[in-house]
This record gives sequence, structure tokens and C-alpha cells, in this order.
Amino acid sequence: MVSDAQSRLVVGLVGGSHLVNHAYFMLLPPIFGPLQSDLGLTDAQLGIALGTVGVVVTALQLPFGSLSDSRSRTSVLAISLTFGAIGAVLTATAQSYAWLLAASVVTGVGIAGHHPAHYPLIGAATTADTRGRAYSVHGFTGALGLATPPALVATASTLGLDWRVAIGAIAAVGAVYGVVCLLAFDRLVREDITHPSSPGGETATAGADGDTETAADATDASLATRIRRELRTVVSSPPIVALTVLWFVSSMAGWGIKQYTAALLSSGYSIPDATANFAVSAMLVTGAVLIFAGGWLTDRYSPGPVLVGGYAALVVVAGTLALGTLPVVGALALVLVLSATVDGSRPARASLADAFSTDDSAGKNFGLLTIGISGGAAVAPPVLAVLVSRAGVAAAFWAVAGIGVLAMALTAVVLAVGGRQALGTAQPGD
Repeated sequence: MVSDAQSRLVVGLVGGSHLVNHAYFMLLPPIFGPLQSDLGLTDAQLGIALGTVGVVVTALQLPFGSLSDSRSRTSVLAISLTFGAIGAVLTATAQSYAWLLAASVVTGVGIAGHHPAHYPLIGAATTADTRGRAYSVHGFTGALGLATPPALVATASTLGLDWRVAIGAIAAVGAVYGVVCLLAFDRLVREDITHPSSPGGETATAGADGDTETAADATDASLATRIRRELRTVVSSPPIVALTVLWFVSSMAGWGIKQYTAALLSSGYSIPDATANFAVSAMLVTGAVLIFAGGWLTDRYSPGPVLVGGYAALVVVAGTLALGTLPVVGALALVLVLSATVDGSRPARASLADAFSTDDSAGKNFGLLTIGISGGAAVAPPVLAVLVSRAGVAAAFWAVAGIGVLAMALTAVVLAVGGRQALGTAQPGD
């Protein structure tokens, strides 16, 4: 049984790492303007640089998940924190487009490791009745991380400092935190939390064909064979596959909200652009805070009702806003809780993933779920942009409401195929 002190320490350390990693993820968007003027880059080139980060993150989810499950969760965390800091340094010192692309690759390597390491660490350090709240801390610190680079770049500009100073400060703080975090894990956190229960060694496992193989046999297998084995392991769990699809559609809804809420307020409710953008900022802050409520409700009632309630609220709020008939005050009030309908259920989705994972599969499973998140973020912007160009901004919100209906149906599927595990009766780390 993990003590409360150990649990709080791990959740705190992982939360800090999540803040740092999300700050790395948001390095480029706040400095698009300065990069265009200083390096002479085009919008297309900046888009490719940002897309490179996403491609690297997606490609490395399963390899890092496998390393987290088979060797050490903190080794993946060390790679993540180290490469992230180096990538930030390279971004702050970029002198050419090739340099910036290299920085994007390195930063992507750093970002890629945080979900395959963070989620298994939290799962191993918490119990079923505290895990939802632990994941709410994780989600909240991630939201703070996304807000950090824009705030620092704006502050640097106000003080007359170069954008490189702001990005360099993020790199320096991230590097210092990385050292402190890894030392704390090494010296203060129990090994059964930082490592899976049967890393390495000659542990016998059942192969895909039913034969018994040892870890040494797996090491000797060809790279192609190991990759196929890992993929079969990941997709052999129907609950995880169904949950991955749910995370995909949740990500699409979240991106739709972030993309078009300001535009809907401006065009549909004649709210000034500045006020609309302020409302979106307030919405995101409210969503981040209400993650804590989602975590408490998950621990109190179980993940299923929290997911269904959140998606039902998404359908009602998005659909009502799409009508364009609310008074301005009513529209602004609904917008405040719009993001929370998706963000508030994040701890419930993570708790379900823990319930569906074993001690030696959590890293790979959360890697696959992160691919679902990345896929939603990649698909939603172009699809919704086409919809908006043909039918207007309100159509995007009708689409988000439709996604909410789909998410409710997928939740039912996840709970059905997950069975008893969906109720939190079998979770790693308990």
C-alpha cells in the first residue's frame, strides 16, 4: 500500500513535469511573429515546424510506452525532461529554418515521453478512491503549462526584452526542474512505483501464439518481430481500443471549442472581438479549475456517470449556443462552462484507462490513448474549417454537439466492453 506522503509526492512531481512539458509544447505559437521577422519564415514553414513536433510526439508514443512498461517509468521521464529542455534551448537560439526544424524534432522527442511515464506513475502511486483527484491535478498543471509561454513572451515584449529571453527562461526553469524532479524520484520514491513489477529478467510470458517466451527471448527477437508483438499487445484490449476512439472524439470536440468560440460570439452574438477573446480565456481558466470537480466526482461516483454527464452537458451547451438566440449575457455565461464539459471529464477518462491496464501495459496503453488525442487535434481543424467555410460558424457548434452525442454512445460501448473494470475494481497500483 502506498502511503499518502508518497502519493502526494509523486502526484506533485508528475504535475510539475506536466507543466514543463506542456510549456515546451507551446513554445512556437507565441513567437510566430518574431520568427517571421527575424528569420524570414513564412506561415507555411512555421506550420511545418509545428507539425513536425506533433509527428514526432505521435510516432514515439508506443516506443516510449513499451520502454516505460518493460524497464523504467523514470527513464522515460528523464528522456522527456532532458530532450525537452535541449529543444527549448535550440528554439531560443535558432538562427535558421533548418535549425528551427532540428529544434522541433528534439522538442518532440521530449514531449513524447510524458504521457507514457506520467500516467503509469500516477496509477502506481494512487488508489481507486483518490486517482480521479490525482488526474485532476495532472490536468490542471498541464493547462498552466499551455498558458506559460504566451504569458512569458508577452511579458518579455512589454519589458522590451527579446523573445529569445522568454524561451530561454522556459528552458532554464525546465532544466532545473528536471534535475530536481529526477533526483527526487531516485532518492525519495519507492522502486515499485518507478518501475513495473517485472522489468527485464527471465520472466516468462505467453507469446501471441500461446508459447512461453522469456524477456531474454524478446530481446533477441528482430526489431520487426518486437514491433508486431507490441502492436498486438496494444490492440488486443477491446476496452482500450474503444477508449482510444473516445479520446479521439473528445479531442475533436475540445479543439472545435477552442478554435471557434470567439468567432461564434463575434459573428453570432455581435460581441466585440476583444470581449470575445477575453471570454475564451475565461472559459479556458474555468475549464482548468473545474477539472478538480471532475476528479472529485470520479472518485465519489465512478467514471461512467461523470463521462455521460459531461458529454450530455456538451450537447446541450454547444447546441444552445449554435442557435444564436440567447441574450448576450446568457451566451457569455454558457461559454464559461463550455470547455469544462470536456475538460471536467478528463480525470474520468484517465481513471478508466488505469482500470483497463495492468502494471506492465499502462505505458503502452496511455501511449495509444495519446495517439487518439493527437489524431483528434489533427483531424478537427481542417474538417471544421471546411464546414465553417461552407455553412458558417454555427455549423461548427452543431458539429461539436453531434460529437457530444457520439461521445455518449462511445462511453456506453467503453463501459460495456470494460465490464467490472470500468467500475474501478481492478487498477494498477492498488
